[in-house]
Amino acid sequence: MALPPLFDRLRLPVIGSPLFIISCPELVIAQCKAGIVGSFPALNARPQSQLDEWLHQITEELSAWNRDNPDAPAAPYAVNQIVHKSNERLEADLHTCAKWQVPITITSLGAREELNTAVHSWGGITLHDVIDDRYAHKAIEKGADGLILVCAGAGGHAGKLNPFAFTQEVRQWFDGPVALSGAIANGGAVLAAQAAGADLAYIGSPFIATVEGKADDAYKAGIVEGRASDIIYTNLFTGVHGNYLRASIEAAGLDADALPESDPSKMNFGSGGNSKAKAWKDIWGSGQGIGAVSKVEPAADLIARLDAEYAAAKARLLG
Repeated sequence: MALPPLFDRLRLPVIGSPLFIISCPELVIAQCKAGIVGSFPALNARPQSQLDEWLHQITEELSAWNRDNPDAPAAPYAVNQIVHKSNERLEADLHTCAKWQVPITITSLGAREELNTAVHSWGGITLHDVIDDRYAHKAIEKGADGLILVCAGAGGHAGKLNPFAFTQEVRQWFDGPVALSGAIANGGAVLAAQAAGADLAYIGSPFIATVEGKADDAYKAGIVEGRASDIIYTNLFTGVHGNYLRASIEAAGLDADALPESDPSKMNFGSGGNSKAKAWKDIWGSGQGIGAVSKVEPAADLIARLDAEYAAAKARLLG
């Protein structure tokens, strides 16, 4: 199945994943201008009224870019909505997104038919992130247009399935839009995601180490200096299993190799409620692909590198 027409403007088949605290209008705009889907969590705009300001800024700047660059229009952008019952802002945030007719809504931690219906009412599409085939079926049954397969090695909240295994299972029954997440950090991996059956790669951690990202300097340095072996998978900090940088865990005075299990019924995505150290402020999310990140750079430069690597990987395969 072909991707919806709004993806025709992509320079590279990539979605920049929404990074809690870090993704902001400046990063989203830079990603879209460079030709990939830029995204941010609605909860990054605080207070809630700031979401309207952010969407106004993104809409105006991308519209101006498109007027001035008709041969290289900006890619569409996405807003991530946490659907879990702990998100008391969901209804207000959806109302604001309806005002600006957000083109893509990424939903996480719960699939709701009424949300998908609302997004469709203003002409948008929904992509739901899932960690296994059972949740994938539920998402599509409730009206999601596409899926984001969050596999082993992805940054932040992540699943445990191998990306090849997960993609194979989903493609046995679903021919709609699929994005693949999990340690994708160079252009060759983007091509591999497509070869495995995905339409798009879903990339997060490399964008933490960008000039536009709102991570502090120590966090960005941790991404540049880190390797796959520095990533710890635990549910301690939010009640949901995720991947985090070892250095930040140890800086909080915790033994990264002996973390206790958390009570998943006490999920708290804004403050890291199961530990005194706060996710994502003190405990830094990161995927296993950070070994490919060698410096802090503008998002446009990172995307240009991914594009060049993607083209080179294609050329190698074609001989």
